[in-house]
Amino acid sequence: MTERNPEQVTVTDKRRIDPETGEVRHAPPSEPGGAAGGAEPAAAPEGAAAGDKVAELTADLQRVQADFANYRKRALRDQQAAADRAKAAVVSQLLGVLDDLDRARKHGDLESGPLKSVADKLDGALSGLGLTAFGAEGEDFDPVLHEAVQHEGDGGEGSRPVIGTVMRHGYKLGDNVLRHALVGVVDTVDTVGEVVEQAEQSDTADNDDTTAE
Repeated sequence: MTERNPEQVTVTDKRRIDPETGEVRHAPPSEPGGAAGGAEPAAAPEGAAAGDKVAELTADLQRVQADFANYRKRALRDQQAAADRAKAAVVSQLLGVLDDLDRARKHGDLESGPLKSVADKLDGALSGLGLTAFGAEGEDFDPVLHEAVQHEGDGGEGSRPVIGTVMRHGYKLGDNVLRHALVGVVDTVDTVGEVVEQAEQSDTADNDDTTAE
């Protein structure tokens, strides 16, 4: 009777750690571990796409924040401009009252009494709002601030127009001109320039005399 050879049995050690060396075994590509290891590089494109999406959303957020900041600045600027226009409109209505007080002051009616107290309080309140008067005799004429209704002199070379008389003061609210000053202009000669020129001529003559000696 013939004996059959037993089938050869193959045992595969699937332990990831070698019991003899204690080192981690590297799974071949055909094993599940190897398949998982081979799938890891595929995650790189997904990570790059996620990073691009984050960068895009961050840029959108920064753009929205910048737009909101610009809108807020513009809104505050428009609000301030509207407030300035309203304040200028109210103050402009009181300029006639200030003219009457100026005339009363010139006649000595504001030296004492209740009217002086009212005038002082009104001047203080308007000054607190930023109202300032301009236009005084002897100041240089400035067409941006002054309106000339009289002009004396020929305006020749070396002359300088100055304010001779003030018919009505001008007023500014902050940097804005509410009303120009009505003035009479007089052409004057720049005496300071003449004195300097005469001194220079005198020095030149002295130097010439010294050289001649």
